[in-house]
Amino acid sequence: MDLSFTPEEQKFREEIRAWVRENLPHEISHKVHNALELTRDDLQGWARILGKKGWLGYGWPKEFGGPGWTAIQRHLFEEETALAGAPRIVPFGPVMVAPVIMAFGNAEQQKRFLPGIASGEVWWSQGYSEPGSGSDLASVKTKAERKGDKYIVNGQKTWTTLGQHGDWMFNLVRTSNEGKPQTGISFLLLDMKSPGVTVRPIKLLDGSHEVNEVFFDNVEVPAENLIGEENKGWTYAKHLLSHERTNIADVNRAKRELERLKRIAKSEGVYDDQRFRDEIAKLEVDIVALEMMVLRVLSAATSGKNSLDVAGLLKIRGSEIQQRYSELMMLAGGAYSLPLIREAMEAGWQGNFPGGNPALAPLASTFFNMRKTTIYGGSNEVQRNIVAQTVLG
Repeated sequence: MDLSFTPEEQKFREEIRAWVRENLPHEISHKVHNALELTRDDLQGWARILGKKGWLGYGWPKEFGGPGWTAIQRHLFEEETALAGAPRIVPFGPVMVAPVIMAFGNAEQQKRFLPGIASGEVWWSQGYSEPGSGSDLASVKTKAERKGDKYIVNGQKTWTTLGQHGDWMFNLVRTSNEGKPQTGISFLLLDMKSPGVTVRPIKLLDGSHEVNEVFFDNVEVPAENLIGEENKGWTYAKHLLSHERTNIADVNRAKRELERLKRIAKSEGVYDDQRFRDEIAKLEVDIVALEMMVLRVLSAATSGKNSLDVAGLLKIRGSEIQQRYSELMMLAGGAYSLPLIREAMEAGWQGNFPGGNPALAPLASTFFNMRKTTIYGGSNEVQRNIVAQTVLG
């Protein structure tokens, strides 16, 4: 395993760094570095900038309009954009559904859907979880009944992240109740502007609107929007989830947030506390170990060797690290991490903080929000079982 970068790869890193420095809007990077809320315009604005350059689908092969980068180049791109303060690419289109369309969609579907994803013009949402189907995704009940040249969809999805912005949605729907639950699921693309689609916000504890419920009431979906074969959607879903779980690890954001944690600890005077600094050191060691795991996978891919199926491992460790750095930031801020007034924060005013830094106000909210990371994308308890069966044997 060779973890050193070649001169060509170092040159590639410098080119990415220079381009991002030139093109990433300062107001967006300021929000990212200070954990301020990003609007749809912020997220889609950056997506369009990347799309214009041809880099929104940075993991895509050239035949589908991507840059055709190696695994190492993709890693370097992710690292440089994260450290510069770029928002995470909203993954549902370019990272999740696009590979499914490339692998299992027909030529017409690829021609129809991929350009809008690559440009950042079309916002995709994910229709997987339901009120009774989370980690047990095979139990989905949203029903799609074939009638002529269309499907009639009825049911409900929940925890739909940023679904209030969605133009299109990829869905797991039940098209058969025969046999094992996995064998009756299909993968359907649905226009969220269709009659019968209702998006209802789920307001979180801090007042933010990040997730939604989505209801389908006799929604008509053209049969041509079915990806692959009917009742084979579980196979396509597993292909997508491997991309999602690797994306959740997000080691490059962890490296950026580690530096932010150190800045906060120093500004609040707790960095000199030996026990607190020990916790930062342990976190840093785990981030380095996670990065080594990612580089191990990249090294195997580059050399043509088969790497272990470690998507679950990356998801487990990455999500736990995200929870730890958000908790340490909150603890460093102490009482000043609590009084978040979201509307005031967006207006640039957070009240009078004698001896406190207003920038600390979102830290408790972030901590509570990050409780989700060990649940979504397949709960860590379930992932450990999968790793035990598929990796350890």
